[in-house]
Amino acid sequence: MGTLGRAIYTVGFWIRETGQAVDRLGSRLQGSYYFKEQLSRHRTLMNVFDKAPVVDKDAFVAPSASVIGDVQVGRGSSIWYGCVLRGDVNHIVIGAGTNIQDNSLVHVAKSNLSGKVLPTIIGDNVTVGHSAVVHGCTVEDEAFVGMGATLLDGVVVEKHAMVAAGALVRQNTRIPSGEVWGGNPAKFLRKLTDEEIAFISQSATNYVNLAQVHAAENGKSFDEIEFEKALRKKFAHRDEEYDSMLGVVREIPPELILPDNVLPDKALKAEK
Repeated sequence: MGTLGRAIYTVGFWIRETGQAVDRLGSRLQGSYYFKEQLSRHRTLMNVFDKAPVVDKDAFVAPSASVIGDVQVGRGSSIWYGCVLRGDVNHIVIGAGTNIQDNSLVHVAKSNLSGKVLPTIIGDNVTVGHSAVVHGCTVEDEAFVGMGATLLDGVVVEKHAMVAAGALVRQNTRIPSGEVWGGNPAKFLRKLTDEEIAFISQSATNYVNLAQVHAAENGKSFDEIEFEKALRKKFAHRDEEYDSMLGVVREIPPELILPDNVLPDKALKAEK
């Protein structure tokens, strides 16, 4: 490094040091507000143009999902954490009892090269696995799309068909009923067994039930969450023998000492 290079390096070093010093000064001036988070602009349901999502009251949409524009979500369906359903240049329809699992993307195409309009239609009791991409295509009732699979424009997955995990299904491919397709590009692998076809329906049912649990948990108020945390600490199992071996003495903070009648069954036992 020559004389000029060393001079430029020194100037850059002091500029960076000055910037860090200014940042530290600003942080001290902000005081207790230094770590205050900014308002998140995320909206789970968002209009675009003149279109608004229509979500059935019995469907579950995770707080971190994004359902945008002309999207319909049917009864008992679930849109899981991190999913994006973007119905901007065309519409998306999700049937009843269908699950779109975490981090999946569902989008549409205005039209293909031949001018065919390409919305995305996903039927009833369909499972779309984690991180799948479903773009401008049709997935019929009780079909299965594996984790990380990609379905391109114009694809049709017929009823009781399965796309294997990680598959890339090329444009305008039709996957017949009762078949498994996989690979890149996807091709026919084998026929589904009766047990596997039954599994597709059972998978959808399992997710309908699981979504109800998550919906209930996400619907809790802050006070309910804090109260349950206190209950768990109060009634958590403690092995006194193990503690004595370690020489541990546990004390419950006064703020966590709750009355015995908090749990109804315990209160009834006390009365008897």
